Amino acid sequence: MTATENTVDSKSMAKNIVYDTKDLNLWYGNDQALKSINLPIRENEVTAIIGPSGCGKSTYIKTLNRMVELVSSVRLSGEILYRGRNILDRKYKVEELRTRVGMVFQKPNPFPKSIFDNVAYGPRIHGIRNKKILQEIVEKSLRGAAIWDDVKDRLHENAYGLSGGQQQRLCIARCLAIEPDVILMDEPTSALDPISTLRVEELVKELKKDYSIVIVTHNMQQAARISDKTAFFLSGEVIEYDQTEKIFSTPTEKRTEDYITGRFG
Repeated sequence: MTATENTVDSKSMAKNIVYDTKDLNLWYGNDQALKSINLPIRENEVTAIIGPSGCGKSTYIKTLNRMVELVSSVRLSGEILYRGRNILDRKYKVEELRTRVGMVFQKPNPFPKSIFDNVAYGPRIHGIRNKKILQEIVEKSLRGAAIWDDVKDRLHENAYGLSGGQQQRLCIARCLAIEPDVILMDEPTSALDPISTLRVEELVKELKKDYSIVIVTHNMQQAARISDKTAFFLSGEVIEYDQTEKIFSTPTEKRTEDYITGRFG
């Protein structure tokens, strides 16, 4: 990694590292998709992962909650430390990890249930049955996702009746309901219109007060608008990682500059 943490400011350095990826390699069968990834994720920051299609962005983010293990041909080496514990250790229960690390996907994926039941799903799975407590969690989560005012009078209607942007914010509310520590977002606005995209971006900036967020995006303007740090991936490697402002104004690596200025990708 060309740009190191030494380039980030002292205030940022003081923040705790939530994830610390160390020499991570990943193969799909014989094809290596990630190569010696070393990348810290700090709390209460938005870290953007950018790079051309097929560079390993989504693969990397799916290692952070071990979703990548759903692919049978996957092999990994190295470490991914979450709060100091290696999540790749066989003793680390994936269920425990996913209660702390929420995920929002590229396309809104609400359950075919009511708005209320979508948000209450996670808490119910974790054993919460008290109706009043569930109501409080649902309202808090919908408020946290900036969609409460849109849906407060239609909580028992099917979530499929919401617009695409509302569905994505509902999915974020569903994520918040389990009170995660980290929120992973894989191209969360790529299927949304510009107005809905703006609302989600504003929400992300608000959420980082309470959560650590990692967002994969093809949209470099989006990365520049909402992230604190940016990592540029290319062919499965981290080419450069630094403060977002520096990555977009004075990158250290020529390959970063070429990508940002549109010479390839």
